[in-house]
Amino acid sequence: MIQVRRGEERYRGGDPDAGIESLHAFSFGPHFDPDNLRFGAIVACNEERLAAGAGFDEHPHRDTEIVTWVVEGELTHRDSAGHETTVRPGDLQRLSSAGGVRHVERNGGGAPLRFVQMWLAPREFGGEPAYEVVRGIADGTPYAVPRAGALLHVRRLTNGERTAVPDAERVYVHVVRGAVTLGGDRLEAGDAARITDGTGLELTALAAAECLMWEMGPEPVYG
Repeated sequence: MIQVRRGEERYRGGDPDAGIESLHAFSFGPHFDPDNLRFGAIVACNEERLAAGAGFDEHPHRDTEIVTWVVEGELTHRDSAGHETTVRPGDLQRLSSAGGVRHVERNGGGAPLRFVQMWLAPREFGGEPAYEVVRGIADGTPYAVPRAGALLHVRRLTNGERTAVPDAERVYVHVVRGAVTLGGDRLEAGDAARITDGTGLELTALAAAECLMWEMGPEPVYG
C-alpha cells in the first residue's frame, strides 16, 4: 500500500517573526491529529527554513534519534555533551538523545538555511547520548540508525534515472528536490510516500531529484 502525502498538507509551525518557518509531516506541538502520529519508527519529518541569525535556543531531547539533512546553507549545532559543528549540504547529522541531552540549532551564516529533520523512536529507552556527522555521504550508501532499527538511503537521481525502493515492512520516501514517479503517482519537492509491505517498487526521476528513503520494520512495541 502506498499513501501519498503532499507538501501543502503539512502543518505550518515555527515563528515567522523570528525568521523560522516549519512544515510538519506528523502531529507536532499544537498540531495534533490522532490518525497522523507516526509511521514505522518515524515520529517527525520537519522541513525547516531559518533566516540568517535565526535558530532554536537551547532545548532538551530524550529517547529520540534525530537525523538532519541540510539542503542549503549551514547549520550550526552545539550540545550539552560538548559537540559543536557546522553541517553543510551533503552532510548527514545524527543526534541520539538517549537518556537526555540539550542542544542549540542555529543559522550562523549570512544566507538562508533549509534542512529536513527526522525524528525516530528508539527500540529501547535510556542509555548514553551519541552524536556524529557524516561528511559528504555518498549517493546510495545506506546509513544505519541501529537504535531505531532503520536504514536511510540518500538518492540523487538524474533525469530519467531509476532506483529500487527497498522491499520492507515500512518505507518512507521524502522528496527533497526535483520530481519523481512512484507506483503511478507523481511526487514533487516536499511530497512524501508512506509504503507498507511494498515489493518491486521503483522511483523514476522526472528531473534531477534528491530523495530520502527510510527502510524500517514494524512500529516498535513497548512494555
